[in-house]
Amino acid sequence: MSVSEFSARERTLLGPYFTNLDRGVFALRNLPEVVKGALFSRYSRTTKSLRRVFLDEFISNPDLALEGPTRGEGDGLVAAERAEQFYERVLVGYGDDSVAELGGAHVALEGISALAAKEVEESRIGLSPLEKSTRYVFFDRQVDGQFEYIRPREVMASPLAEIYERSMNACFQTYSEAIVPLMAELREAFPPGPDVSEGAHRAAIRAKAADILRSLLPIGHLTNMGVFGNGRAFEYLLIKMAASPLAEVRELGFQLSRELGMVIPAFTKRAGSERGRDHSAYLRQRELAVGGLAARLRRQLPDRSTGGATAVQAVTIVDADPLAEEKVLAGLLYPHLGRPLSEVRAAVAAMPADERRQLLHAHLDGRGSRHRKPGRAFEMPEYTVELCANFGVYKDLQRHRICTQQRQLIGTHLGYTMPAELAESVYEERFRECMAVADAAYQSLAERFPREAQYVVPTAYRVRWLMKLNLRELAHMVELRSTIQGHPDYRAVVHELTEKVREIHPGLAELATAFVDWSEVDLARLKSEQRNEEKAQALGLQR
Repeated sequence: MSVSEFSARERTLLGPYFTNLDRGVFALRNLPEVVKGALFSRYSRTTKSLRRVFLDEFISNPDLALEGPTRGEGDGLVAAERAEQFYERVLVGYGDDSVAELGGAHVALEGISALAAKEVEESRIGLSPLEKSTRYVFFDRQVDGQFEYIRPREVMASPLAEIYERSMNACFQTYSEAIVPLMAELREAFPPGPDVSEGAHRAAIRAKAADILRSLLPIGHLTNMGVFGNGRAFEYLLIKMAASPLAEVRELGFQLSRELGMVIPAFTKRAGSERGRDHSAYLRQRELAVGGLAARLRRQLPDRSTGGATAVQAVTIVDADPLAEEKVLAGLLYPHLGRPLSEVRAAVAAMPADERRQLLHAHLDGRGSRHRKPGRAFEMPEYTVELCANFGVYKDLQRHRICTQQRQLIGTHLGYTMPAELAESVYEERFRECMAVADAAYQSLAERFPREAQYVVPTAYRVRWLMKLNLRELAHMVELRSTIQGHPDYRAVVHELTEKVREIHPGLAELATAFVDWSEVDLARLKSEQRNEEKAQALGLQR
């Protein structure tokens, strides 16, 4: 593209909206999301360059009022209302549903339960959520003399309100009172080494204390989260939230819809239309129908409740592809042979073991670190894994959203895990008392409020869920979640998962998961905090 393509006047008009006018790679700025979406949609149906489309069809459009002598970079530039009107009248003529993926919004969800946060984070693609961490923030604050946890209207209006609050307060009180003495004990047990800064050591101690104590936090504790997403993903999220059996999530969806209506209304308005309401009703009705049939079957099954701090199998490989290695090798060769997949697989099936090993090494030996992922051929074999671990582990592993996940209702019937640091310590008795109080409260609430009863369950209690994932995603998850700065609970789970997959496919899985970290550490965050401290010092910052 030459500089002379645009006249001096055109360059003046284009300048506020594009990062450059002379190169083939550029970014848009100072435009509402709907205008960006409309512009890209029109771009896909013309031979013109994007900036030429903008000049010919957008800049002079009276509906947008983009031109003007007082317009300048950073002045807002386009009235949102006029942009929305433009979207309705023009974009619909040459757009489709996918155009809603070209515009997005940043939203904050504050004062929501950890359970509601999981429903938002459950979306597979299109949304990028970031939740307040139980590792870096203590949840001991009180507002007007009350701990911060959800108080569902239905429960609080019932005779069970006192039981609910007593259980929640017991867990929060124990959590809060343990923070200071536990940190003092940890500092004594893990003094800083000669090459460790006081700031890094202090942060690592704080993180370890938070990691230990999070097991006491009920799932109904309030958290904050920020979410960035495109319009299409938000539309479906709103439809799902409207169908949720949890009143909190339905109300949260209403509030979210209202706020998105102020920034990207054209992209999300269908969620509240008749079509969106019908979709929500369908989701709600199908769950009720299947749930009713499941309730009948449940009565025929034996009770498998464990209760207490019992040992259970954390990882079960339900299904594994018997042809995993052949599928991966065929996938590696397929782009290079120019033959149908059936012929490539037949050739792989006839390959001797040493040639197979040589091919795997040719692909994987140069990785060097976990940041270099195996190729897409490793997406060919799949595994179905059933996990049974505390809610904290579920919170962390659920964020691997490419895989298919299904969770059962959270309760107390699977027992709980106790942090090793609390066992046989002065905190053990109070910890067990909290678990017992929570169990009793859950049992009292579950029959009348099966969904809301989940709120009183502490993070230490186990939940059972399924993950169906391919080998490439499995390798990414176990290598990432095994790093020494990770929480010890989920490190133990991914270590066990790695071992079991390697038993099934020893040569293949061992190479694909070569960067699983098996190190044992006392202060998980210490090295990371030390690096952060050194970076801050290099930048002249104080932490």
